[in-house]
Amino acid sequence: MPASLSAEARPQPLTALSEEERLFQASVRQFAREQIAPHVRAMDADGVFRKDLIRQFFELGLMGIEIPEEYGGQGGTFFQCVLAVEELSAVDPSAGVIVDVQNTIVNNAILRWASADQKQRYLPRLAADTVASYALSEAGSGSDAFAMAARAVDQGDHFLLTGRKLWITNAAESGLFLLFANANPEAGYRGITAFLIEREFPGFQVGKKEDKLGLRASSTCELILDNCRVPKANVMGEVGKGYKIAMETLNEGRIAIGSQMIGLARAALEHAVSYARERKQFGKAIGEFQGVQFQLAKMATELEAARLLVYNAARLRDAGLPFQAEAAMAKFYSSEVAEKVASKAIEIFGGVGITKDYPVEKLYRDAKIGRIYEGTSNIQLLTIAKKLLGK
Repeated sequence: MPASLSAEARPQPLTALSEEERLFQASVRQFAREQIAPHVRAMDADGVFRKDLIRQFFELGLMGIEIPEEYGGQGGTFFQCVLAVEELSAVDPSAGVIVDVQNTIVNNAILRWASADQKQRYLPRLAADTVASYALSEAGSGSDAFAMAARAVDQGDHFLLTGRKLWITNAAESGLFLLFANANPEAGYRGITAFLIEREFPGFQVGKKEDKLGLRASSTCELILDNCRVPKANVMGEVGKGYKIAMETLNEGRIAIGSQMIGLARAALEHAVSYARERKQFGKAIGEFQGVQFQLAKMATELEAARLLVYNAARLRDAGLPFQAEAAMAKFYSSEVAEKVASKAIEIFGGVGITKDYPVEKLYRDAKIGRIYEGTSNIQLLTIAKKLLGK
């Protein structure tokens, strides 16, 4: 490299952050450790995320990171969303997924696909005080997202929607739902349409809340559509183009799930390292035994590889370059690593690792969903394979 090349012109590693990104990361990390950490255990036990913490998410701008300043948002980048989700998830993955769904799925979709009127009506609310949900899944359409049974019938100036949605993140707190239903079942997936549904719309109801293994503080509920009346002004994009909106939005959401998983894995590793320094057996800290050292080294190596995949996919997205396969790789690998690292952390803790007196058992429970939601690991492998085979 020529000596005359300035520091700014030199190639930067993927993990190098700009000054703005470092400050943002530090502020989210401090908030998570000081404000969220004291409540994690109670929120997990109760299965409820504190409303005062969600208010602070809005006050700090964490629910409208990419929303332009003209709508009350922060005017930030997708990569900042990824950093926020990682830092929150390193303290509580439930906090990470709340911010993830808001930013990388709902806000992102509205910014890209909504009309000027819809942006004016909803973006200021999403930046200020309204939690949002993404409603695609149903009982019979999980991985096969286009086998949906929810129907939308054209009534002239509005649609009437019927059906049920399941496993909807943030639903208990949400005031706005980006929901998909089929307006032309005969056309198959080409009838799927995106709707912006407010919680107060007639015929719309949030149903039972799931009692989950992990991410217990993050609400997951069913939605009931009983002739839900949705004005045509709330159709997002064109009728029949919902499949494109859904799939392209999930590509970005998968990167953020990757960041949730690396935040979780980082926390598990940090807890394991700390415990290995303190726990003594046979007259010395267990971290002095080569068997434990090798396990920690493997955990750290796989975590760093996962972080590079996630950061690369996020940088590609911000650069406007193709990132579908890279997003799938990031989501697939980071979720595998998170489960493995959390499991190894429990083993390093030994018997106490499975008790609720120590933090790693919760991280292990939280990690399991990473290989399932927003596209299972097998779906990610299919996406990667199709790219390799040119399909």
